[in-house]
Amino acid sequence: MPGLGKTTLTWKIYDSDAIQRAYRIRIWVNVSQKFNKKELLLNILKEFTGEDMSNKGNFELEQAVRKCLKDEKFLIVLDDVWNVEDWKTIKKVLPMINGLGKVIITSRFVEVAVGEQVAHNCDGLPLTIVVIGGILVAQFSRQRPIGVTKNEWIKVSENVIQFAKTDKKNHISNVVGLSYDILPDELKECFIYMGVFPEDHEIPAWTLTRLWIAEGFIQQKEGQSLEETAEEYLNDLINRNLLMVGRINPMGENKTCSVHDVIHLFCITKAVEQNLFQEIKTLSQGVSLPPIPATEKYHRLCFSSDLSKFLSEGKVYPSVRSFLSFYKDLVELKPEYITSIPDAFKLLRVLNSNSIRFHQFPLTVTELCHLRYVTLYVHNLTVIPESISKLWNLQTLLVETNSNTVAMNGNLWSMVRLRHLKTKAAMVLDQEQKGNAGENIQTLSTLSPESCTEIVAKNARNVKELRVRGNLDTLFDARFLEKLLSLEKLKLVHEKSGKISLPKTSFFPRNLKRLTLRKTSLQWSDMSTLAKIEKLEVLKLKQGAFVGIQWTVRDVFPSLQFLLIDDADLVIWEASAKHFPSLTCLSIKKCQKLKEIPLELAKNLQRLDIDFLRKSATASARAIQERKKKDQEHEQKVRWGVGFQLSVGSGCEA
Repeated sequence: MPGLGKTTLTWKIYDSDAIQRAYRIRIWVNVSQKFNKKELLLNILKEFTGEDMSNKGNFELEQAVRKCLKDEKFLIVLDDVWNVEDWKTIKKVLPMINGLGKVIITSRFVEVAVGEQVAHNCDGLPLTIVVIGGILVAQFSRQRPIGVTKNEWIKVSENVIQFAKTDKKNHISNVVGLSYDILPDELKECFIYMGVFPEDHEIPAWTLTRLWIAEGFIQQKEGQSLEETAEEYLNDLINRNLLMVGRINPMGENKTCSVHDVIHLFCITKAVEQNLFQEIKTLSQGVSLPPIPATEKYHRLCFSSDLSKFLSEGKVYPSVRSFLSFYKDLVELKPEYITSIPDAFKLLRVLNSNSIRFHQFPLTVTELCHLRYVTLYVHNLTVIPESISKLWNLQTLLVETNSNTVAMNGNLWSMVRLRHLKTKAAMVLDQEQKGNAGENIQTLSTLSPESCTEIVAKNARNVKELRVRGNLDTLFDARFLEKLLSLEKLKLVHEKSGKISLPKTSFFPRNLKRLTLRKTSLQWSDMSTLAKIEKLEVLKLKQGAFVGIQWTVRDVFPSLQFLLIDDADLVIWEASAKHFPSLTCLSIKKCQKLKEIPLELAKNLQRLDIDFLRKSATASARAIQERKKKDQEHEQKVRWGVGFQLSVGSGCEA
């Protein structure tokens, strides 16, 4: 039925800030009765190329659209679809298999609109509607005929009615159970595992996926790394509305997620039924819930309160495989508690203990040979001991510390399963260590420049993420980086006074996509070297990464999508969209001398974030906003909703 506000509601969703942040490409198509496939294809291609392709046939246009969208996160709205055939025609063209693309359809016809019945039966409860929506999305995304999907949606609607009538008190929990029941088997443990985190906890996506891997929930898929499969599972749970997205990085990827309170309770209840994990609570009187003897049958124990009382009991837990502490305060353990850990938890695989403050690296941890995942907080850490090499099953080691440097005496080249090694302190590797393991290492953070040697480049040849901190002159002279052909993410922190310069020739690895420079005091002329990194998508310049009052851009950064300039003495910046043809997100902060942001950058920008800028620079940002508004004012049959969002921080001069 027309006139119900379908288009208005959809437009509000489509134009919302959250959707603009989540989807780099958004396309609105008015389908109506006069649907024109070729016109649709040509308008999609306008987003990617200025070439006139109107003389091409439909087949060539379809191929071009698939190529352009295959690795993109896009949202397409098909407004006023009159028949299922139009949707089928469009669906064949869109690369939906990778899960990045989403489509919203509005229709006045019943065969395309069974969802209204489902929403009505959700009894107006927001969480119920969200979770049911996730079920429907999951079923619709499976490759089946439209009629089959329609019948399944009707069945879901009937189940919701049944829950509402028979058990109003547990209505929402039952709906979550319905969603859980249709989860693929490989996702069920990943989902229930969310209950190990405290209620309302913001969960880093990186940490979550590595925990899943260590717990054995992720099975190797052909052509995918374990991490890629885990991220696929995470996105699936988000798409089913069982997890909530928290922070998003500049590329639209999930940095954090969380779980609704009701869903969190469901996970805990289900986990107890399946003996998956047990939450241990310590009451003010020192009493543990459940009683300590009752915990001995569980494989995983999680703590959101002080665990000293629990460890003081001196019990042995032969079944425990995971020990996870998320207490908000740091706990000081008595030495005897620390020394008792190996005997109490002999088969431990996961040790998440960053709420425990250690004053030196706990040697007892290195006796737990089954460990796959370890997180520690060590105050004033000086040495990671040689005995860490005995953890031959270790996949992930995260060490938090307030130290600037730390000696890594362990032999990384004997740790055959190690994948991720992270600490903010600069690790100085023992150059005498021999071995040829290291091909599984994907993350090395942080190395000292003098540790960036030939053996690291050879053994850790598949490393994807690297952070280096110290005197970068040593690193730049060694030409170490260009040998890391798999490196995608690089952070460099210079910690020596004085200026440095980049080599003029090729220096960075050819597959580098993300680069962060901090305190490097480079000249703006050195940006020519960065422009040679053809695949560079994200560039962050922090704390005086570049110095000088003027940056006149002469080079082209072909793939750069996000640029951050934070804390620079820049005064004059001359640039245009032709220098940054892919730039969609720009962030300028603590550049109080900058006169203005180039208006010529407006063409491709979707988001501009500013803070601590002078009055004239703030005014130039608003001028960009006005330019974007004028460009988008005229109505078209296809509305290009790449949109624009300006965020002005409180530190900006009005």
